Amino acid sequence: MSIVVTGATGFLGNQVIELLLKKLPANEIIASVRNVEKASGLVDRGVEVRYGDYLDLDSMKKSFKGASKILFVSSPDSDNTFRIRQHATVVQAARDAGVKHIAYTGYAFGEESQIPLATVHMATEYAIRSSDLPYTFLRNALYTDVFVNPGIAGSVAAGEVVTNAGNGKLNAVSREDLAKAAATVLLEDGHENKSYNLVNPQPWTFDELAEILSEVSGKNVVHRSVSYDEAKEYLKNVGLPEPIAELSAGIYHTIAHGETAKTSNDLTNLIGEPTPLKDLVKRALQG
Repeated sequence: MSIVVTGATGFLGNQVIELLLKKLPANEIIASVRNVEKASGLVDRGVEVRYGDYLDLDSMKKSFKGASKILFVSSPDSDNTFRIRQHATVVQAARDAGVKHIAYTGYAFGEESQIPLATVHMATEYAIRSSDLPYTFLRNALYTDVFVNPGIAGSVAAGEVVTNAGNGKLNAVSREDLAKAAATVLLEDGHENKSYNLVNPQPWTFDELAEILSEVSGKNVVHRSVSYDEAKEYLKNVGLPEPIAELSAGIYHTIAHGETAKTSNDLTNLIGEPTPLKDLVKRALQG
């Protein structure tokens, strides 16, 4: 068996490889990367590293050669139309290379979502279905890491978390837990032609996050709910570039309107209970 992981120098892909290395010989794992030099650490550990560019069909076909399974980690590019082109190339390469099973990291409940991000992932899922390859759709929640990271210390210092998310619930999951789910699917049989919505079975609100921050830090932290425009202005004032501030306020807006409230037991069935929010807050404040 040989498993190819794309985007292997990114956090998610690299975490999956680390998990695979605990279960498989290194010579059964292949890293497909655009920058081979960045993957030198994997080479040192016995993992084969192959060049693969999502827009270069031949390079992707070569990186998939002989693969029994691949983990296709979605492109991080911000241009959605460009991402669809990249993804179509990867799917064509997997089909032409005769891959036996493709696992793709998409977006949770994408069929029901109203955000542009979901359109990219649904287009990719349809492309994979059209290839007739056995697939597993790993429909990932938003990363908890986006909201809970070392930067949260600034909210503790200010005594407030400022969003326009209102009391909307967030079914976010840490990238570490999502990597565990992906590794489980790659290591086991029986996941062919299935779709998993990998979300937190216990979604949380920013009010709850503020309470946990208060408990962990020992300082009083509140959640201040503001309008979309106020949130965007606040984020710009704390140092975010305008496009990022606008994107963040847009994500909060979708949270406020129930985009991320839906739950599923798919993640729990694959890996057990996800990491509690309190533990993630502790790690972020220590980091």
